Amino acid sequence: MTGNSSRAFTLIELFVVIAVIAILLSIAYPTYTSILERAKITKDMNNLRQVGLAIQTYLNDNDQVLPVTTTWPGTTAAPVLYPKYVSTRKIFQSPFDNRPPSESDTAPPVPISYSINTNMYTAATATPPGIDRNMAKVVSPASTILMAPTYTLDPTNIASWAGTATNAPDLPAGGPAMTKGTHSSGTQINALFCDSHVETLKFGPSTALGSFQDTASDPLGLKHWDPTK
Repeated sequence: MTGNSSRAFTLIELFVVIAVIAILLSIAYPTYTSILERAKITKDMNNLRQVGLAIQTYLNDNDQVLPVTTTWPGTTAAPVLYPKYVSTRKIFQSPFDNRPPSESDTAPPVPISYSINTNMYTAATATPPGIDRNMAKVVSPASTILMAPTYTLDPTNIASWAGTATNAPDLPAGGPAMTKGTHSSGTQINALFCDSHVETLKFGPSTALGSFQDTASDPLGLKHWDPTK
């Protein structure tokens, strides 16, 4: 045997190396997924802020009256926020909404992940009275939710998201059709308030006072969803 010969790895040594790599990956993976989720949470909040600013500008030009709810994003052919107040429709799609993005006026439909609190549209003549789209009548802007992600059941299911540029459904008060939040293992969701600040709220159940799904506790739950409180 010469002095230049090299010793090969044994099978046991290879298994040890593989085991060490597996352990390191198991430690790193949760951190990686946590970073990805935090990035999505931040983007979701930024989207809501940008939409909120666009809505405020729209309101300034339209006597503080909200646009018709199902068409509020707008298209090139039927402008609302887009294209006058927003140059791209990407901000209307939450990073938690996994549908293919689109900027097209035709097909596929432009995904819309956010919608407006349906209580903003209750008529002033109703019992109890609403604000009939007039944002100047919101009693507690810093406590009342204006917009949030809207979907049905589980947001991790791509089929749960159905809003489009020409059909952005009302956001039900408290989101009764929504069974999980968008992040933090379904326990949290972001919301845009009427004063344009964005907040992360605890998601349900409705019996949890001050949570996103709380619509009845007095005063916080009512203030979250009822613009007259």
